[in-house]
This record gives sequence, C-alpha cells and structure tokens, in this order.
Amino acid sequence: MTINIRNYHPGDARALTDIFYTSIHQVACQYYTQAEINQWAPLPIDYPYWQTRFDRMMPYVAELDNRVVGFMTLAESGLIDLAYSHPDYQKKGIATALHLYLEKQARQQGIKSLTVNASYLARPFFAKQGFRVLVKNEIPRNGEVLINWSMEKHLV
Repeated sequence: MTINIRNYHPGDARALTDIFYTSIHQVACQYYTQAEINQWAPLPIDYPYWQTRFDRMMPYVAELDNRVVGFMTLAESGLIDLAYSHPDYQKKGIATALHLYLEKQARQQGIKSLTVNASYLARPFFAKQGFRVLVKNEIPRNGEVLINWSMEKHLV
C-alpha cells in the first residue's frame, strides 16, 4: 500500500470537495454539533465555488491505489488552510504522508514556519507533527461558534 503525493489537477476538485464534506459530516460530528457542522460545510455543496477555490490554492493530493484519498494546502505565508483525508482512509498514514511532503515543499520554498487553525480532530495530529498551540479560537458564524486552535511549527 503505497501512498502517492502529487500536485493538484483541476479534475481533482470534485473528489477533493467530496472528501472535505464527507470528512466533516461523518467524522467531525464526534466533536461538533450538527448546527456547527452545517455552518462549517453547508449543504447543498457548491461545486463551482470549490473548483475555483482549489484552482487558486493548488493543494497537494494523496492517492492510494489510483484513488484520491486526501489533500492539504500550503499558502505562501506557510498557512495550511485545508487538511483532509477521506474517512475510509483515516489512520492509514495519509495525513502524515501529505504533511511530510508539504513540509519538504515549504522548506524548499524558504518558508520559515507553518501555521494551521486546527479543529478538535486535527489538533492532536498537528501536535504529533511538532506544532504548538498558540491560542484557542472561537469563530462566530451565523449564530454558531466554531472552535479551533491556531498552531505553529518553526522549520528552522
């Protein structure tokens, strides 16, 4: 079982969008209320919006057996805005492989530190990768408050 990490192709957008929504609606429900999830990943899915967003962000994509199973984004600032793996493939090293690849790319680009706003689910993963919590965030969104943590990892 070899995980292949590659650059994004515009044809990946629908699969990545489905991973984002499936991950939030099936896994994040352990930590967030349905009302919070509906604010985070509202339905129906706006595929054209996500196509445009992914085309701009150019995520790194994880494949396993020629199936797209996860992705991570890296901004020039070092921000990891999106980091998701399909629920059927969690705990199989997908996120770790993506992060190792992303960190290598960040170093090659001269990025000095990585930051992420990690959910309840993502916080332990990023802590394991060497990130430290800077602050707990409470983000109001249409009457709901979403919780995440700003985290940072210095690369130098």
